[in-house]
Amino acid sequence: MNKNSFTYKKSGVDINAAEKFVKFISNISSKKKGNKKLKNIGGFGSVSNLPSKLKNPKIVACTDGVGTKIEIANTLNKFDTIGVDLVAMSVNDLIVQGAKPLLFLDYISINKINLPKLKFIIKGIINGCKQSECELVGGETAEMPDTYEKGKFDIAGFAVGVVGEDKILRKKKIKQNDLILAVPSSGLHSNGYSLIRHIIKKKKINIKKNKFLKTELLKPTKIYVKEILKLIDKNLINGCANITGGGLADNIKRVIPNSLKAEINLNSIKTLKIFKWLKNNGISDKEMLKTFNCGVGFCLIVNKKKFNLIEKYFTKDFKPYIIGKITRGKNKVKLNGFVNWM
Repeated sequence: MNKNSFTYKKSGVDINAAEKFVKFISNISSKKKGNKKLKNIGGFGSVSNLPSKLKNPKIVACTDGVGTKIEIANTLNKFDTIGVDLVAMSVNDLIVQGAKPLLFLDYISINKINLPKLKFIIKGIINGCKQSECELVGGETAEMPDTYEKGKFDIAGFAVGVVGEDKILRKKKIKQNDLILAVPSSGLHSNGYSLIRHIIKKKKINIKKNKFLKTELLKPTKIYVKEILKLIDKNLINGCANITGGGLADNIKRVIPNSLKAEINLNSIKTLKIFKWLKNNGISDKEMLKTFNCGVGFCLIVNKKKFNLIEKYFTKDFKPYIIGKITRGKNKVKLNGFVNWM
């Protein structure tokens, strides 16, 4: 054997393929107007401006992934939506603090560079950034042979936002008798997929041949940025919660002050067909509420006098509706009644 025969490419890492992917990203327009290239892509770091008009600006940062929804994408060989999910999972957390997303970075690790797959993923990420009115400023793509099985990969996202100190949604803004509003989800969003995949495996369901599941399982997560920031700008909400892993109770209690309680009427929830399907496939009510959003993707806490001013900021499919109110109490959340699974 030639003593100089070892190369990085032979070990499973193709730097040339990675460079082609970086070039592809840098050539995609990040703006609706014109054909300006994404800034900073391919450099060692990114430089971005802070908004100049904010009073005492504060930085807010979030990170998240999309969990095993990736495995559904692999099974269906469809990768154009999970990038939207990736952005949504971070920016929907940012706005809970009142922050406007400024920039986003991605991390993709994969067993072997697959340009068609990666292009679909990055197009989804850019789509999510456009919906969030933030900029994709950089990221990392790591080719990791032996760490991932053939065809396997993972993605993570990092979002940074900014909020003026006077616009931060602090717990103290939430008052007794405030209303709790549900903003509908687009579907499963990106939580509970390990349980879903367990059901599919145990019941030997071929999702490639199931039109309903094929559509529902890869529906992209709804991004609430534009609507929520408008409400914050108009001082129409006192608090909000992104309903992700842990469900309605575990997420809303994170924003409730210690002296108050969120009383939620479960029978008011307008759930979706995919959750009825899951319920009918052997999941208890308790497990459904703990694992899934059950049709409530986001919650708003508002003064009851402002309720009628809020609806106009949402499209027909995502109109907020009342599911409860804030009362006095030590237990931060009380769930009343039962969900009607339709």
